Amino acid sequence: MDGMTEQQTPAEAPSVPRAASRVRASALVGRRWLNTGGEQVTLEDLRGKVVVLDFWTFCCINCLHVADELRPLEAEFEDVLVTVGVHSPKFEHEADPDALDAAVERYEIAHPVLDDPELTTWQAYSARAWPTLVVVDPEGYIVAHLSGEGHVAGLYSLVRELVAEHEAKGTLHRGSGPYVPPAPVARDLKFPGKAIALGGRGTEPGSLLVADTGHHRLVEVAPDLTTVLRAVGGGDPAQAPEEAADLAAPTPGTRGHRDGGPADALFSEPTGLLLLPEDVARQVGYDVVVADTVNHRLRGLSLATGEVTTLAGNGVQKLIDSERVREAAREDEGVAVDLADIDADPLTVSLSSPWDVAWDPAAHRVVVAMAGTHQLFSFDPVARVLSVWAGTGLEGLTDGPADQAWFAQTSGLSVAADGTLWLADSETSAVRRVRTGEDGARTVDTAVGTGLFDFGHVDGDPAQARLQHPLGVTALPDGSVLVADTYNGAIRRYAPEGTDAAGRPVPASVSTVARGLAEPADVLVEHGEDGAPTDIVVVETNAHRLVRIAVPQEYLTVDEGARQTARPSTDVVAGELELTVGFAAPSGQKLDERWGDPTQLKVSSSPENLLLEGAGTSVGLTRTLRLDPGVTEGVLHITARAAACDGEHGRPIPDNAACHLYQQDWGIPVRVHAPGAAPEGAETRLDLDLRGIH
Repeated sequence: MDGMTEQQTPAEAPSVPRAASRVRASALVGRRWLNTGGEQVTLEDLRGKVVVLDFWTFCCINCLHVADELRPLEAEFEDVLVTVGVHSPKFEHEADPDALDAAVERYEIAHPVLDDPELTTWQAYSARAWPTLVVVDPEGYIVAHLSGEGHVAGLYSLVRELVAEHEAKGTLHRGSGPYVPPAPVARDLKFPGKAIALGGRGTEPGSLLVADTGHHRLVEVAPDLTTVLRAVGGGDPAQAPEEAADLAAPTPGTRGHRDGGPADALFSEPTGLLLLPEDVARQVGYDVVVADTVNHRLRGLSLATGEVTTLAGNGVQKLIDSERVREAAREDEGVAVDLADIDADPLTVSLSSPWDVAWDPAAHRVVVAMAGTHQLFSFDPVARVLSVWAGTGLEGLTDGPADQAWFAQTSGLSVAADGTLWLADSETSAVRRVRTGEDGARTVDTAVGTGLFDFGHVDGDPAQARLQHPLGVTALPDGSVLVADTYNGAIRRYAPEGTDAAGRPVPASVSTVARGLAEPADVLVEHGEDGAPTDIVVVETNAHRLVRIAVPQEYLTVDEGARQTARPSTDVVAGELELTVGFAAPSGQKLDERWGDPTQLKVSSSPENLLLEGAGTSVGLTRTLRLDPGVTEGVLHITARAAACDGEHGRPIPDNAACHLYQQDWGIPVRVHAPGAAPEGAETRLDLDLRGIH
């Protein structure tokens, strides 16, 4: 789902290419509108404005990056630009109107949103992937069509051009748009993300520290899970809304980045938390490591003083490792990433949406779920050293050596007693693990999950079991793992193979522990004096609370079916199908052809026998596929990449030029028809856009 580029500032950004022909924008059709005060909005209502249609889905980290990228653009051009978020769901849960309402509030989406659960407007604009941006001029014509993130800097130039052009023509209308902000709601917690037990280091025994993500702060709560003992961050309580003045803790809401004491520090959607071992905490001067997600930083918190410091990250989102761009674009997926320490001050390194943190006692390091680059990083708090821990930065589900593995939005971490690192790989709806051998080499494999577009709620054999966008994991002493199965509203349990009390073999299995929860994002286990688990504490994000449930004596077995992302199917004719992916490098860039063709296609299918020919990875953006007439339907999985570097056409690329990797993943459902029996309009070719003119 990614379109990844090196980040650029508006001043140095290349302009976005304009569409070659004038194509009238299609009507905006959906179930309802959000952030408009209940009013319907049409394209005719937006005449005279530059309109950016942002096709997004709230599970997608790249979509959330785009929402953040758009904020300064919207602010600068607030009287001439209207952004419309077209929410086109990937997962079944995302089509729930209550879930979308919560997501719009949680991510502070400050523009109109069209709820498009049937993908009607998505189809009308030929969107194929999340995120996609379509720019419409003040006269209602499409001028640009872009996939992935990293384009907003280039949009500055395009918007300025459109404003100047249409102001001169008299077709630009300045003034406010249709956005109507929702009424604020006062809560003790707002969309909490993660929580940790503080042991004896809290304000009182048994207290927990909560990432109060929606309030941009940290909150310590008493063992009753509701009483707020203290808060860190979120702004000056004196500036809190009057209607919230009677809450137990100051009502916050200010996002930002600032170190300092509890009343001065600022966060931006903090999520993951880690309580360091006491000996390490004494050495470094802080107790808790915080994944400050939207600040793209790691922060440290002293529990004794409430002082917050920045540990790593310069606040600039890292989109891709430019040193690997050219090699990754021309080689197969086996290309390895360098797992060595990053030779730089951690405060100067760009991170990307760190989502969770865990302590690896064997390595004596913090492991970081770097959701934005689909990787794991590590941080040595004593030596102050960052490393890439696992993952190439390419999105998908590929097991193997840590330097060749693919992840997809790593979101939850837990280290087991045997040293296994368990992780929730949310976009593949998978639970995966990293194990370290005696030689120190790390290997990744998958316990539950099959790929980017497969999900469901199925228990039993892990090979057939399905999850739906899990965000949290907790390893248990018996070797099993609890999973916060977020979009299924459930807590699940993965149990590895073993033996029963009689010594008989027991196969690995997945079961359901609890259901009916509102987007659980994390799960903790409390133990009795004998060390046995007694209760489970769930961070129930969309209920704005922590809830305690008893450890069940027996687990449920649920089978609600395996599903795939419900995108509209394309009718195709069996036999040869010509695949072409369009790519136009932005102005100021050129394809990096110094070592041959810098483009690549990777093609596979579900089921595998849908493709008789054309599967695999090779250079180029065209491929002839051959579809089996005996398979009536399936999904084509396509990944396209292209590498471009800053430079002028006709001149060599300088050795120190910045390079950019553009990547997009598509999962395209197809219905296959025999020649002569195909319906009118059935395709014999498939055209996709990686970037550029539509």
